[in-house]
Amino acid sequence: MTELTGKVAIVTGGSAGIGLGIAAGLVREGARVVIADIDEVAGKQALAALGENASFWHTDVADQQQLRDLVDHVASTHSRLDIMINNAGIGGANHPRLLDDDLSDFHQVMGIDLLGVMAGTREAARVMKDNGGGSVVNISSIGGMNASSGNWAYHVAKSSVIMFTKCAAIDLGEHNIRVNAIAPGNIETDILGRNQGAGVPDEKRAEFTRSIREFIISRQPLKLQGKVEDIAQAVLFFVTDRSRYVTGTLMPVDAGLSAGTPRSAGGIEGLRKQAQG
Repeated sequence: MTELTGKVAIVTGGSAGIGLGIAAGLVREGARVVIADIDEVAGKQALAALGENASFWHTDVADQQQLRDLVDHVASTHSRLDIMINNAGIGGANHPRLLDDDLSDFHQVMGIDLLGVMAGTREAARVMKDNGGGSVVNISSIGGMNASSGNWAYHVAKSSVIMFTKCAAIDLGEHNIRVNAIAPGNIETDILGRNQGAGVPDEKRAEFTRSIREFIISRQPLKLQGKVEDIAQAVLFFVTDRSRYVTGTLMPVDAGLSAGTPRSAGGIEGLRKQAQG
């Protein structure tokens, strides 16, 4: 017997990357998982890997009616919904300087990264409240915690996900619905190369991405590369009874990056050594 046997889950953006890793973790624990995504080709490939306890439903999370149709489909097919993972997201255009950003992608990023989370939570809660409660997990980012230049709309959307999570947790607690958020850090997916690699030739993209990851790791307290399984494990904590007394929280899964930057040869300690030498 696994922890999620008999439970039904939705994972938005579940065809690849972090979403697929989350879906796989839920299936391993016995849940029936519905992947909601716009990429039907990747969705079919995901189903082949996940097995008979997974299904696919085409969904654009920026469209509130499609989210309602998704939840209605799950409720009518499975007669319940216990777990909602609002994972679908995009990085948006990378403009390192605000004066260079025309904000043309603002509505698209907000529609997917924020509205999709808000409407997804609302629609899931409509069903959860009638079957004893449930767990909603919203995937934010350390980009929603730490300010920096570049990807302006993305940072604003992901920080708003964190605040919305807290607000929803307060409102839905009376229905025994827990709402929590996860902020992934340097996780090994292809989104980093896509977001930061604009203008980099294709043949140099892999090396460029590797260099970025090495730089990020150098600034982490734990010198580890994050994997999608790390996010899946955090999700399992939030959707099982291990966290029955936890709601309205944010869990960074980032090797300590959001806590602060350790001493390094390139920091103040390095300057001190140079001065002493």
